[in-house]
Amino acid sequence: MKENFDEHSEDSELIIRFEQMLGTNETVFFDLTDFEYIIDHYTASFDYKKALLACESAIAQYPFSTGLQIDKAQLLAMSGNFEDAMVLIDQVAEVEPQNPDVLLTRGIIFTQRGEYRNAVDHFKKALAFAEDRDDIYFNIGLTYQSWGKFSSAIKYYKKCIELNVENEAAMQEIIYCMEITGSMREELPFFQAFIDKDPYSYVAWFNLGNVYNKLGSYDKAIAAYDYSTLIKPDFITAYNNMANAYVFIGEYTKAIEAFNGMLEHGSPSAEVFCNIGECYEKMQQWDLSRRYYQKAIDLDPEMDEAWFGIGVVLDAQGKWYESVHFFKKAVTLYDDSVDYWVALASAEYHVGHVVSALESYARAAEIQPEDKDIYLNWSIILYEQGNFEEATEIILNAIELQPDEAELYYRACAYMLSAGKYREAYNYLENALILDFEKHKLLFEFFPELESQRALSRLIDQYRK
Repeated sequence: MKENFDEHSEDSELIIRFEQMLGTNETVFFDLTDFEYIIDHYTASFDYKKALLACESAIAQYPFSTGLQIDKAQLLAMSGNFEDAMVLIDQVAEVEPQNPDVLLTRGIIFTQRGEYRNAVDHFKKALAFAEDRDDIYFNIGLTYQSWGKFSSAIKYYKKCIELNVENEAAMQEIIYCMEITGSMREELPFFQAFIDKDPYSYVAWFNLGNVYNKLGSYDKAIAAYDYSTLIKPDFITAYNNMANAYVFIGEYTKAIEAFNGMLEHGSPSAEVFCNIGECYEKMQQWDLSRRYYQKAIDLDPEMDEAWFGIGVVLDAQGKWYESVHFFKKAVTLYDDSVDYWVALASAEYHVGHVVSALESYARAAEIQPEDKDIYLNWSIILYEQGNFEEATEIILNAIELQPDEAELYYRACAYMLSAGKYREAYNYLENALILDFEKHKLLFEFFPELESQRALSRLIDQYRK
């Protein structure tokens, strides 16, 4: 385990050294393999700008490396600079015309340009020269997928996985394509075959678990993940997927055990602590929940989910003054979360901060204008303050955005009746009854005394089937 940690530290040091070089504009020497790692790191993060900078720095130190020239051409293509990418790869082709990576790169450029037939032709030509074919099969699959030919994509992803069962990207994409085509269940024998061939392949069990997980067969998915961890006890990703599957079926105690497996075999993680905190929250074990959320914050003070989690725990215990502090911190860290703003609004209202509650609901509606519940909860504060006009205005604005939501019309009717606007109220009631007659009960739940009004009852009876 220590070896893995040391390797990770070395890799992190490489990135730090490279970024320091960028900051000072000084030339720092790196081994070619170090440059390859740095380029791959930024490419995997879709940070093509820094990947290109790393590539150019590497070419300056290793000008005769065709591998670096090919990397640069691929990065140019991924960045949308197709013309320069093609010029560069043509220059490499003059030196190494039979290099399969030249054909592979041309295929990638054509794929990025949307010229899928040309891309597939180049990838298939590359197969004739390449020793490692799984990457080429993967790219053919990706091209067919981009082309919308999902069955063909599945065919080539299969070829890729048969050569390299550990190709995570191919596994993710093949599952996506199988979801699109609805063929996942019938493809189960393909994944089972890897286990039949090698029952001790932790990757094969993990992949089978992912397929069962997508099919909603969570018990089978958990069993497959469990086998995977029995074969490879430090397989962190399998513990994570197993824990998430347990969470999905509401087995929170077992989910915590799986999350603890991640901590036992890996480094402390704010995300894992936060997940454990959420499991305890679901079980209403408030003290343990708060303790784990706090552990997450101690490791990562910027983890908004953990601040929000403590707020939820305090809110559930009726400690609204305290919860406001944590909800405010959560929205400061992540301003675009509707859940955070709605929770803050509710807590603010509980402690009598009406203006702050209204402002929080307004922000929530700005982020997610299609959520009717935001408008219903926002407007009721004004209604309870006796401000029928503004309460009605909020609901009418919501109706403009969501003209098919019957509940909004019923609420508009209630507010208008309270304001003495009977004619307008009946108009909105008629619209509501047409949209969803059964929901007229909501009107009486909100405004029980209305049930005794004969005019209202007669109008409702007209729309009764």
